[in-house]
Amino acid sequence: MRRWSDKSKQKIRHSVRENQQYLNPVFANLSDVVQRKISISGTMECLAVYLDGLVNVQLLDNVIIKSLLNTKTTGRKSVKDRVLDACRAAGKTITTTDRPVAVDAVLDAKLVLFVDGLNEAFIVEMKAWASRSIEEPASETVIRGPREGFVETLRTNTSILRRKLKSRDFKMERIVIGQLSKTEVVLCYIEGIVNPDVLREVRERVSRIQIDAVVSSHYIEEFIEDSPYSPYPQVQNTERPDVVVAAVTEGKVAILMDGDPFALIVPMTFWSGFQAAEDYYERFLYASAIRWLRFILLNMSIFLTPLYVALTTYEPQMLPTNLILSFAAAREPSPFPTVVEAFLMEFVFEGLREAGVRLPKAVGSAVSIVGALVLGQAAVDAGLVDAPIVIMVALGGIASFATPRYNFGISYRLLRFPVLFLAGVFGLLGIAFAFLAILIHQVNLRSFGTPYMTPVAPIVLPSIQDAMARIPRWGLNKRPILTAGRNRTRVPAGQKPGPRK
Repeated sequence: MRRWSDKSKQKIRHSVRENQQYLNPVFANLSDVVQRKISISGTMECLAVYLDGLVNVQLLDNVIIKSLLNTKTTGRKSVKDRVLDACRAAGKTITTTDRPVAVDAVLDAKLVLFVDGLNEAFIVEMKAWASRSIEEPASETVIRGPREGFVETLRTNTSILRRKLKSRDFKMERIVIGQLSKTEVVLCYIEGIVNPDVLREVRERVSRIQIDAVVSSHYIEEFIEDSPYSPYPQVQNTERPDVVVAAVTEGKVAILMDGDPFALIVPMTFWSGFQAAEDYYERFLYASAIRWLRFILLNMSIFLTPLYVALTTYEPQMLPTNLILSFAAAREPSPFPTVVEAFLMEFVFEGLREAGVRLPKAVGSAVSIVGALVLGQAAVDAGLVDAPIVIMVALGGIASFATPRYNFGISYRLLRFPVLFLAGVFGLLGIAFAFLAILIHQVNLRSFGTPYMTPVAPIVLPSIQDAMARIPRWGLNKRPILTAGRNRTRVPAGQKPGPRK
């Protein structure tokens, strides 16, 4: 925060010239600050100060200046009333008598007017900058559902949410974070539905963040999560407004930041990590089957390759005879143990996946696909690895792609390596130990006081209807108990459809 030593110099003067002499050294090295003098009458002038490119100059010229120069509308109004009328016609206007406030307003992309004879500055909300158009988020595409996503402009994002939630109970709290960036952050929730304890905790954690600049919403995420060393994300992020609306109607809190198209949703549970927005736009039978498929694939992505290593290395008698003979014949030319082959192929697969993500779209997919085919076949032909381990790693990699949340899938990609190590050293006992360790960690994990595995652990019967499976929408009568406040009724009972009797 800027410190002002001489309080007598903080007040705005009556003379535009004195105010400009004060502003010149303050904005000496800021080439994008414009100080424009405007003559209102023969003896009186005003000074418009703004950042070039961040203020709507057309509104300044066509509304404010044109109104001030129009002598027919003067009447008996005072100079202050004339300036206020002109500024209010262009945007939200406030006045201040403090120079530091006016300086901060200029740096916040607002127009500041100093007028001769008035010891007040007029701050006008006239922000205008180039922004990306609203389009479907590339990271969360759906076949059926809304095609709009958040953009980098905060006001655009809040207007999208306000259009979807027209209730007076839908609140938006503004918090400024960053001593240098002064980034605007908005907490979105529905009063009466949100849990007051969760809201109080979110407000406290966000407010106590002290940092020089906030560039991305992930900066905020790292400051507010409960267990920073856990591989599992405890804050959900999304680019879809419909996901945010669905979350706040369940009693959760959404965090939006200016300059980032991702919204943060808290608290987050394990089950929301592998649920997609499209689950609520298709029939409940399809959504339930797909959720079970994702859950099975999620466990395959972490345990399939370690299970193959443990069985072929320590427990071959548990496999059918023909199958183990086939594996043995394939392994005969390989010089490395099975666990070393698995680590090698997992490392290569992760490298190809990361290269495909970072390369341009035109060549990224081609490099990843061709690289996987060529390297896998070449490694088998050269006798470095056997064919079954290539198949297992490929199946595990494909299973990991079924997770709709990118950050949630990364946690399983990382856990695969320690589980593979335990399987190579201790066999099935190592896999059992890894499974219990992961399960114990998940059960003990919290997100803003909410158990990570709720509503399965602990079992919450009204909320379990939307975890592993999804019952019909007319049956989702209650909101989640641990996240909702006093208003827990979502859908009144008795709306089950059917033929009229």
